[in-house]
Amino acid sequence: MSLRRQPVIVVGVATAAALLTAGWMQRLDARPVPAGDAAAHKAADGHFWAEAEIDGRSVRLMVDTGASFVALTPADAARLGVLPPPTAYVQRLRTASGETRAAPVRLARVAVGDAVIENVEALVVPEGLPHSLLGMSYLGRLSAFEAREGALVLRP
Repeated sequence: MSLRRQPVIVVGVATAAALLTAGWMQRLDARPVPAGDAAAHKAADGHFWAEAEIDGRSVRLMVDTGASFVALTPADAARLGVLPPPTAYVQRLRTASGETRAAPVRLARVAVGDAVIENVEALVVPEGLPHSLLGMSYLGRLSAFEAREGALVLRP
């Protein structure tokens, strides 16, 4: 699916809170993360955070199943060497801070531990995004992901 064919993409910033409803909490358990799987760890803020390697550089991302794509702040995009020119910000999207435009980019490799996905669609969001997000353009290509007490297990 091309990024340019979608008129509006919704980027969720607080999806972790939605996952942690009372019904979901009953299904969480404290089993260890299996060998070969990766994990995003739950922080004191209640969100799951992943230390990812994107195109060979380390980036801390909030896991957001409500985000259609991996979404990068301009600072993270610049550190990764994928800061697009001003004319590339053609994709309309809505964030928790309101509507903005984003620039579609493609990441050669996104890895959280052993959960490696290549050729990942992403967006650089110039405003309204307080931190970069690990969205469904990565998560949806895993074989599975599962919430556990204190961790979100990512299966390659």
